[in-house]
Amino acid sequence: MFLQQIINGLTIGSIYALITIGFNMVYGVLELTNFAHSSFYMLGAYISLFSMTSLIGSISVHGFIIGLLISILITGILGGLMDKVALEPIRKKDGEPITTLLSTVGIQTAINNSVLLIFGTVPVAFPDVFNLGRLTIGENTTLQVMQIGIFFLSIVLMIVLSYLVYRTKFGSAMRAISQNSVAANLMGINVNNVITVTFFIGTAVAAISGTMVGIYYQRVDILMGTSVGLKSFAAAVLGGMGSVPGAMIGGLLIGLLETLFAAYISSGYRDIVAFIILIGVLIIRPSGIFGKQSINKV
Repeated sequence: MFLQQIINGLTIGSIYALITIGFNMVYGVLELTNFAHSSFYMLGAYISLFSMTSLIGSISVHGFIIGLLISILITGILGGLMDKVALEPIRKKDGEPITTLLSTVGIQTAINNSVLLIFGTVPVAFPDVFNLGRLTIGENTTLQVMQIGIFFLSIVLMIVLSYLVYRTKFGSAMRAISQNSVAANLMGINVNNVITVTFFIGTAVAAISGTMVGIYYQRVDILMGTSVGLKSFAAAVLGGMGSVPGAMIGGLLIGLLETLFAAYISSGYRDIVAFIILIGVLIIRPSGIFGKQSINKV
């Protein structure tokens, strides 16, 4: 029973980690809480499903892969457009951070209502094209092969994006902007283009996570991003805002603790776990596990 809950917790935690990785990339550059990120996660799942069933018309592994690629491309482009159209003009006018944050809330509302208008409120079935089956461990533990896939996908994405951020020229530009965007611009870095590409990558990762959740639960719905978005924020704070490895660790811990709480205490109050952790981290260690303490110079 305990092992089963650990497996379920790691799966849910991997989902939170996938979402948080994209969220943390944007925060790492702009120190911006992008409230629209969870809506891109939901939008990516819908685009993958629509592309597979309607555009391609092939409910198969081949159709799923093409649909996922279309979703990654469209969602990433929309994320980049969000920055170019709504956020970059605010940066150029040296707008207040709260103005940018409220802009992401407006974009979140626009995405949610657009999906609602096009697809309606009824949950839509997402076909399990892989049909990988499950494995039995011992007498009472069942492990779905899809759970293994989601876990390793989150690990691979963490490694790839960590390499991008910490070992490439583009990653150096991202980190330079996060430290001092004015100095980065003077050094020849195209600040706005780097930020736009970061939004593209972050929202593309959100589309991947939304699609994997859809095929895992075999359904998508308009509310799928609501609670997950808040929990991914808690995971980002726990792991360290702006840290890619921190996003992974924070997501896994939130998923594990939430699942254990639901199994052994109360499933009806499982959603409070993330927020209790969030409050505790903000009080005890605001920078999170991998975050760096900020230094205020006078």
